[in-house]
Amino acid sequence: MRPRSLGEFVGQDHLLGRGKLLESLLSRHELPSLILWGPPGSGKTTLAHLLAKEAGRETERVSAVLAGVKDVREAVDRARRRRRSGHRTVLFVDEIHRFNKAQQDALLPHVEDGTIVLIGATTENPSFEVIGPLLSRARVLTLEPLGEGRVVTLLERALTDADRGLGGRGLVAEPAILASIARLAEGDARQALNLLEIAAEIVSPPSGSGAIDEGAIREATQRRSLRYDKAGEEHFNLASAFIKSLRGSDPDAALYWMLRMLESGEEPRFVARRLIIFAAEDVGNADPGALSLAVAAKEALEFVGLPEARIPLSQCALYLACAPKSNAAYVAMGRALEAIEATGTLPVPLHLRNASTALMKELGYGRGYRYAHDFEQGLAEQEHLPDALRGRTFYEPTDRGAEGPIRERLGRARAVSAGRGADGDPPQ
Repeated sequence: MRPRSLGEFVGQDHLLGRGKLLESLLSRHELPSLILWGPPGSGKTTLAHLLAKEAGRETERVSAVLAGVKDVREAVDRARRRRRSGHRTVLFVDEIHRFNKAQQDALLPHVEDGTIVLIGATTENPSFEVIGPLLSRARVLTLEPLGEGRVVTLLERALTDADRGLGGRGLVAEPAILASIARLAEGDARQALNLLEIAAEIVSPPSGSGAIDEGAIREATQRRSLRYDKAGEEHFNLASAFIKSLRGSDPDAALYWMLRMLESGEEPRFVARRLIIFAAEDVGNADPGALSLAVAAKEALEFVGLPEARIPLSQCALYLACAPKSNAAYVAMGRALEAIEATGTLPVPLHLRNASTALMKELGYGRGYRYAHDFEQGLAEQEHLPDALRGRTFYEPTDRGAEGPIRERLGRARAVSAGRGADGDPPQ
């Protein structure tokens, strides 16, 4: 059921719609090197092949899971021979994030000299997984998970297409059933089609009725369909209930909602990410160890996988729910960002600048800086913000948990920095 033309391609309207980037490039018969970043089943591989076809390019495909430098070299050699006869080549690298630095480096000269147009597909953030020189020579396009309606469209096509799909087999499925499959797939077209195919095998005549129903879906997924009730409790509703239960210090509810997500097929890394964010945003410095535990739970998930990873994730969720709460660090971040937005790139005060050369010292860099360790309690009267922000405070610790002592220490430090002394009076 892979689309044979861009006209059949479903989704990613922000890239392919009228007047959007790809439509504009293809209208001029241009195709630059691209990095397609998106979740599984969002159409990265299909889009790469269709773009090459629309641009009149030959396609070489390598999988970064299986291929090495030798495979890339052979593909480039074929591209070079085509180029001599006036034909251009797209080298499609699936899961490009799995190439190491040396393998990615090997692509650079051939992208630079135009031997190949590189299209890489990745489910990982290319900022971290693709080397800078390649990123600077390619455009990063972000693909989004397919919406439920888009996935239903693909399922309807598969159910009625007699040449490539399940059409002609006497199968029927109510719209609510197709919507249920789409919800289970969570934006992954490949997973949705796989589920439909398995359900079709279960009910196909003569052994079955030909009607794909909730029982067939339940058998295909090996999960009870009641976990996705008819109201279709959405991903974000479950996530919201989970976070609000953590914030409300209700460990029982937090555990329930988290396990509901996992048992419903939620991506466990999403749960781990939410735990890490919550530990920093809502627990913060009231319990600084919470963030370490959340990161450890994420590492445990990556190491042991499901179902065992439910244990460390549950431990972490229960701890975060019971921990003292403070969003003071998160609020401070917001205030600082607002100040940066309002004041722009204020110059660093001279006394805080690094005086690493004679010229810098002559210009006053570092002059008047007070080394905190030379003063009582390691505190010196000194301003550390730009002059335009002098005296501004962003972080206001609460008195909850470990943030209480932080509040006291910070009060003394701010008093000394402002020249009031540790007790609030001007120093003698």
